[in-house]
Amino acid sequence: MSSGGHNNRTLWIAFAANMGIAVSKFAAAAFTGSSAMLTEGVHSLVDSANQLLLLWGRRAARRPADKLHPFGYGRELYFWSFVVAVLVFALGAGVSIYEGILHIGHPEPAVSPVVAYVVLVLAFLLEGGSTLSAFKEFREAKGQLGWFEAVKRSKDPPTFIVLLENGAAMFGIVVAAIGLGLSQLTGDPRFDGTASIIIGAILGFTAWVLAVESKQLLIGESAGGEIVDGLRAVISGRTGISGVGDVLTVHSSPDQITAMVSVDFEDSLTAREVEDIVARIEQDASSRWPLVKRLYIRPQSGAGATDRQS
Repeated sequence: MSSGGHNNRTLWIAFAANMGIAVSKFAAAAFTGSSAMLTEGVHSLVDSANQLLLLWGRRAARRPADKLHPFGYGRELYFWSFVVAVLVFALGAGVSIYEGILHIGHPEPAVSPVVAYVVLVLAFLLEGGSTLSAFKEFREAKGQLGWFEAVKRSKDPPTFIVLLENGAAMFGIVVAAIGLGLSQLTGDPRFDGTASIIIGAILGFTAWVLAVESKQLLIGESAGGEIVDGLRAVISGRTGISGVGDVLTVHSSPDQITAMVSVDFEDSLTAREVEDIVARIEQDASSRWPLVKRLYIRPQSGAGATDRQS
């Protein structure tokens, strides 16, 4: 799937919405004493910090290559995406579950829950607007892929991180409202604490998905079968090439792929002829796949090794 075009607009929308939501939730939690409302405030605050980290990651990833980092800083985006996953787990899920356990052990009835409901409705509407923006961006980026497959194959974490975070936030708002409502109906404030634990579990699962996908990109993910097979076909069809071995690719950033290919040139070719073939291959690959920024061709006698990437 495409990289998502580095669209920072969605991140800024999500940041602004979450900051406003966090302030309103904390104010409502202080006024009502709701545990679920407090954890929802923590959730929104963590989300706001996460959007800033992703914005910084995208900016840092665009720094040009230098002597210390000859392949550029593209993977810095993947590093900050992994940090976001850790924050969602530690600060979002951890605080929510901890606060829920405390509220169940020492239940306190909520005061003026109407205020909490008003804040939850406003938060749901704001989250909905942010989620819609993230949904449109991700739908455009995923193309014909299914949603789960698109998340798995995406090379641009912010496009799916914002969508998953916002989805979890909207689900958490519904759970908080249900917990508060049950506490009112039954007179048992422990339902509010239970809702907080459920919100923590939702965030924990979301953090796990984000961490797994970000880790795969951080340690190096291939470009996928379409580009690998395409490079093999383009190279093997050239006159003067008798075989193609490994076609190894790795994403250095969402919009930068480095490829290394083992090629068996015909023994009768001169060094100049090999250079001309390599130059034409590089030019052809660059025009067909703009994401392939670096292509290294390694001459190898009898390059018949099986390609290890799918």
